[in-house]
Amino acid sequence: MFVRSIAVIAFSLAFTLPISAKEPLKVFILVGQSNMQGHAEISTFDHIGMDPVTAPLLKEMRTANETPRVCDEVWISSIGNDASGDEYYGQLTAGYGAKGRGTKIGPEFTFGIYMQKHLDEPILIIKTAWGGKSLHTDFRPPTSGPYELNEGQLESLKKQGKNIDQAKADRATASGKYYRLMLDHVNKVLKDIKRVCPAYDSEIGHELAGFVWFQGWNDMVGRDVYPNRDQAGGYDLYSTLMAQFIRNVRRDLAAPKLPFVIGVMGAGGPVAKYGPSRQRYSEIHQNFRDAMAAPALLPEFKGNVTAVLTENYWDAELAELKARGGKVKARSQELSQDKSFTRTQREEALSKFRAELYSPRETEILKGSSNAEYHYNGSAKIMALIGKGFADSIEKMSQSPK
Repeated sequence: MFVRSIAVIAFSLAFTLPISAKEPLKVFILVGQSNMQGHAEISTFDHIGMDPVTAPLLKEMRTANETPRVCDEVWISSIGNDASGDEYYGQLTAGYGAKGRGTKIGPEFTFGIYMQKHLDEPILIIKTAWGGKSLHTDFRPPTSGPYELNEGQLESLKKQGKNIDQAKADRATASGKYYRLMLDHVNKVLKDIKRVCPAYDSEIGHELAGFVWFQGWNDMVGRDVYPNRDQAGGYDLYSTLMAQFIRNVRRDLAAPKLPFVIGVMGAGGPVAKYGPSRQRYSEIHQNFRDAMAAPALLPEFKGNVTAVLTENYWDAELAELKARGGKVKARSQELSQDKSFTRTQREEALSKFRAELYSPRETEILKGSSNAEYHYNGSAKIMALIGKGFADSIEKMSQSPK
């Protein structure tokens, strides 16, 4: 596996930063699919400062020169950022989100910033996140056994003339693959922490201090796996698997009370505020969110598992402005069909239409989006709030009576 370090200069400085001789190094594990990867480009940072409520976040995320902060006392090792299988590690800064066009962040950036502030000591983040992965198959916990195709899936395969035995074997092979990859990477980092965090003192050791799970999309849309998803209890299987996942992670990491955060899917915001165009999804979305959060209510997890409703960090204003973009697209298509316009005239007409549709302030707000709605609009403002929310929840659990 090829290994890359993002902040080479900052990483070298880590050798001069001593870790407290009093406390073990706190280690936090972040796991999930594409929203844990993170698709918020740093080009959207300015939008954070436009809101007085979130402006203080931006001050924590950037330097006086308006460049992404490099965290002196937070280290990270991350895999799954792209399809290469590469590991990215070093001191925490922007760039540990999904790879591709633009430098991106996920929840890890502000999670690390605020978790370190809460603890006032160095921390290490181990992040494993892959886009398009399910809990029912890809992250399936070991004690749940391999995924078994249900009657509806078997019937569908028969109609397609597929080899049923091969389909069963393929699903069994895929079951838990990313659970195992997650554990492999966590154990790899823990076996040689000094490789990632040069100031680590092995005589003092480390402590697993928290686990954050932020996943859900592929299960929510899996109608073949959850055929009754529009009914009460239609996603009960997810709740069962999530609870088993928590138990298995704690067992396999020998951390029976490891604080665990479930980041509940919330793209689109609170279901109660869905507009007419989204009402057809409201029941399914709410059912799934309830199923995600359900394990936190189990008596065995009281005080050490909590659900964070990421819908509470949704930016409704940004979403509404993006929705208006449909009118711009429609107008552009109209102009392209009008052969009486020259190319320059079409561009001028479309520019005038945009100016009438958006105020100058709204045009600036729109720069706060860099991706699709299911990726929380690629908004650094939303991702920053989510990351901080995860850190605050772990801190709250650590303060609750044991």
